[in-house]
Amino acid sequence: MDLLLALDDFMYYPVLIVVLSVAGLIFSAKTGLVQIRMFGESVRVVMEEPVEKGAISSFQALMISTASRVGTGNIIGVSTAVCLGGPGSVFWMWLLAFIGGASAFIESTLAQVYKRRDSQGGSYGGPAYYIETAMHNRTLGVIFAVFLILTYAGGFNMLASYNLQSTFAVYGFYDQTSTPWILGAIIALLVGYCVMGGGKRIVKVTSVMVPVMGAIYILAALFVVLFHIGEIPNVLAMIFADAFDFEAIFGGVAGSCMIYGIKRGLFSNEAGIGSAPNAAASAHVSHPVKQGLVQMLSVFIDTMLVCSATAFLGLCSGVPITEEAAGAVYIQQAATAAYGSFGPMLITFSMVLFAFTTLIDNLFYVDNCINFIHRGEPTKQFMTAFRAVCVVAIFVGAGMSMAAVWAIADILMGFMCLINIPACLILGNVAVKALKDYQRQRAEGKNPVFRAESIGLNLSEVEFWK
Repeated sequence: MDLLLALDDFMYYPVLIVVLSVAGLIFSAKTGLVQIRMFGESVRVVMEEPVEKGAISSFQALMISTASRVGTGNIIGVSTAVCLGGPGSVFWMWLLAFIGGASAFIESTLAQVYKRRDSQGGSYGGPAYYIETAMHNRTLGVIFAVFLILTYAGGFNMLASYNLQSTFAVYGFYDQTSTPWILGAIIALLVGYCVMGGGKRIVKVTSVMVPVMGAIYILAALFVVLFHIGEIPNVLAMIFADAFDFEAIFGGVAGSCMIYGIKRGLFSNEAGIGSAPNAAASAHVSHPVKQGLVQMLSVFIDTMLVCSATAFLGLCSGVPITEEAAGAVYIQQAATAAYGSFGPMLITFSMVLFAFTTLIDNLFYVDNCINFIHRGEPTKQFMTAFRAVCVVAIFVGAGMSMAAVWAIADILMGFMCLINIPACLILGNVAVKALKDYQRQRAEGKNPVFRAESIGLNLSEVEFWK
């Protein structure tokens, strides 16, 4: 734990706080604050039909990435940040989402530009592919793919499993020594059943229920906020006062609201770490910028809606903020204060759905990177063995300590970020040129259609757009 925490602290301060901030500001400047200027356009394009009937639409790609983004981090992650870092961490989550919107736009537009065509006429891609194609560095692409596999099949799924089982701690039957392992076994078996080829009906049902549950969760939090509307000025004052208490921040940077806000914000919205581009590349759109705008919108949905709902549910409830309550306990206490005995069940049910779809959808990204390393689909036997290892990781994660699973997830996610962000900085002008091309066509009243040669790209590097 000492080694994990030391590496975690160093990676986020000073390394990642500088990388994320500088990159986000550069992307915001180069795109002319695309996250503000074209927010309305992002809402419009998300409802467009795919170019070809039956292909993956912008909305479907948004749902894949949002299902992975909107998960345990939106509830347990926010609760942990508030309890361990302070209310000011909410402000730093908002700020990271704002500048991260530009990073999400760049990485997903690049994934679209450099995506490849599959045998069925669909498409696939992501950071590993644009690093190999545009930077001519397959080795670095493979390293990124390995870190993504370790992050999503290992770190994130272990964390999701832990967070899910921790929501049962408030119930009388929970025994700290045995219940996590029992629940971990149940979660692992259910996920294993689905990813081994069965459970299509379960996945279909949850894909419908998660947006509904997300809406119910946000409405439940909104009801608490409205019921305590008079407290909103005090809550906002608390957030901003803590966020700008620089004496406290620099007195203990690693445990400050700034670092916890950045860590939990990055874990939740994933802007810049290179995960969402894998989903973005699968969408069939007429212009890469459309999917860049859609993935930018996903960051705001995740942070400004779902994370903010959790934060205000807790801060408006009047429940004391303590380190001991970090995780599921704090937010379940807040829900109990608002809804009585129904409150903990609301959080548990939300977590069951959010965590389950996160565990399934995380493997969508993993499969894409395995195919990249293998230069095609591996054998069925290999994938069966690999998924069995993933299921074991889910079981193990449920019984680990909170500090260990968060540290492992943070570190692995950080390594992804440290490869993807520099790659985006090197290739970012391609996305900026694509944006200008899109804006020009929109100004002419056209539905933008991408031509690689119109922004000076080498046609040998853009397999899908020839």
